[in-house]
Amino acid sequence: MHILVTGGAGFIGSHLVRQLLPRGHVVTVIDNLSTGSISNIEELLAGPNFTFVEGDVCRADDLAPLMAQADFCYHLAAAVGVKRIMEQPLASLEALVHGTATVIELASEHKMPMFFASTSEVYGKHDAHALAEDAPSVIGPVKNWRWLYACSKMLDEFWALAHYHEKGLPVTIARFFNVSGPRQTGRWGMVVPTFVQQAMKNEPITVYGDGTQRRCFMHVEDCIEAVLRLADNPAAVGQIVNIGSPHEYSIKQLAEKVRELVPGTTSEIEYIAYEDAYGPGFEDMLQRRPDTTVLNELTGFQPQKDLDAIVADIRDYLTETT
Repeated sequence: MHILVTGGAGFIGSHLVRQLLPRGHVVTVIDNLSTGSISNIEELLAGPNFTFVEGDVCRADDLAPLMAQADFCYHLAAAVGVKRIMEQPLASLEALVHGTATVIELASEHKMPMFFASTSEVYGKHDAHALAEDAPSVIGPVKNWRWLYACSKMLDEFWALAHYHEKGLPVTIARFFNVSGPRQTGRWGMVVPTFVQQAMKNEPITVYGDGTQRRCFMHVEDCIEAVLRLADNPAAVGQIVNIGSPHEYSIKQLAEKVRELVPGTTSEIEYIAYEDAYGPGFEDMLQRRPDTTVLNELTGFQPQKDLDAIVADIRDYLTETT
């Protein structure tokens, strides 16, 4: 099968490509390298079944020839990270809305099966409970850029499902919950690699807020296994499915775990007010935990790697590459 991966030079995309190639697929990646990196796929470039195209999914002229020759599309290209969304709202909107619309329109034109990576951000602000796929979205005010990502991804989901219902586009939508692991960068505010990098440099581990906010972290290798199982299951077409781990940790616990697993670090935990980090009016969620019942029913998948493995693998990767 010839598979197109948008955003395939990024963190999750580069891990996906490494699982597709050994399965005998021909893989083409398109990435504009705004957040991805050639270094993530460098050793694959000389392979006979791999092609990299530096291009932008917002430009139909870049994307259309690649879509025409593919049999399946994984759409992972997106603006990523709270920090990038806050600093570059226009570019983020362009990538999240225009880019995804272009991918969906071309996939629909070719009736091409596609997997669309969405986000747990679409749930917005919720009280403490596991979030099922039919939970309502509770979004903050438009004046707060924090919600741009959530609203854009929600619109993308509507766009994909409209094509499924009206034009028969075979699309599966997955909402990722805090995926982390090797090759993830802290540049745009990703919390686990940020903490690990700070600890390895003996810098303060900077926790925003009071550290009681809770998240569920999933190893990228577990995420890719779930993605591949969903993409292979016809029963997942037309559905929205949570992909995440049900195990919760506070951000303070994460910081303490990083201190424990980075040998010899002298880093202390430093608490920084949200307004000092992101400006006035920033909102965060106290908890975000997925209900993974649908994922388990469709695939039988259960995460295999815990937070210790995530932190250790990031630590080891950074040790090897810096």
